[in-house]
Amino acid sequence: MISITCRNRSCPKCQGAARAQWLADREAELLPVEYFHVVFTLPQQIARLALQNARTIYSILFRAVAETLLTIAADPGHLGAAIGFLAVLHTWGQNLHLHPHVHCVVPGGGISPDHSRWIPCRKSFFLPVKVLSRLFRNRFLIHLLRAFQKGKLQFHGELESLAHPAAFDALCRNAGQVEWVVYAKRPFGGPEQVLKYLARYTHRVAISNRRLLSLADGRVTFEWKDYAANNQSKTMTLDAVEFIRRFLLHVFPSGFVHIRHFGFLANRTRKEKLALCRSLLAVPQMAIEASTDSPGGCGSTTEEELFRQCPVCKTGRLIRIQVLTASACACLPAPMIADTS
Repeated sequence: MISITCRNRSCPKCQGAARAQWLADREAELLPVEYFHVVFTLPQQIARLALQNARTIYSILFRAVAETLLTIAADPGHLGAAIGFLAVLHTWGQNLHLHPHVHCVVPGGGISPDHSRWIPCRKSFFLPVKVLSRLFRNRFLIHLLRAFQKGKLQFHGELESLAHPAAFDALCRNAGQVEWVVYAKRPFGGPEQVLKYLARYTHRVAISNRRLLSLADGRVTFEWKDYAANNQSKTMTLDAVEFIRRFLLHVFPSGFVHIRHFGFLANRTRKEKLALCRSLLAVPQMAIEASTDSPGGCGSTTEEELFRQCPVCKTGRLIRIQVLTASACACLPAPMIADTS
């Protein structure tokens, strides 16, 4: 059977198969500790710079997030350990407006400076949010000013006035006087919940097909959740051109990596550092091999299907590649049936 896929990471259907494959590869990296969810968000006056400087702004965002978490965690006054974490960039809100933020999934603890022990964080608490927020703000603005001084930013249209050093300095000063939002959730219940959580955030696009309600008279109606109104579900109708404009705000620059690993989960030393972590935690080394299947096609994949266990071996994971409906089967040639008379 030949599966057809557009292989575009902005395709809401193709991402189901990519997500399943990615999760299979990440499963072997889980540690038997609590996991925390930390979100770093850019204020709107800074976020709008990404409209014309997406690659530069998002690269600075990742760098500031990494420096913030690694620095505060290494401080003996807080955790005093070398941590590792996964970071995923999202750029949208429910109404498809630009809302850049980074989701981080962090194991609750890290490696001691002398590599002799695992240092756990306090139960139900990772790192102080206010301290993270202020260092995140300072690191981001430092890197942003350097990018401006090196001529790496461009300004056109409504942003043209920011090309003048005085105006840009004023923007940075104002941004430095407000609190930047850093949000930390309570720890996950265990590694299994981490996997299910990751599935919701790693390979998503700005809007899924199920939220699209109708296209009529050149207008698109979709469902969205209003977090300011107790997560109430609402509908929004936009001109098709405006809907496409909003969707395209969230298509990453070509080749831009929006899922990154840091600390002891960094790609270069991940295998060795994870082996050290498991040794310090006194747990057996994992022997899970990444799946060699290549699920493809634009078929939808639900969260439950990602974790469906093989009914025979009770170990492998079943990944749905394609569903053949009655109408689809009717178009296939009849199978050859051997004459057994």
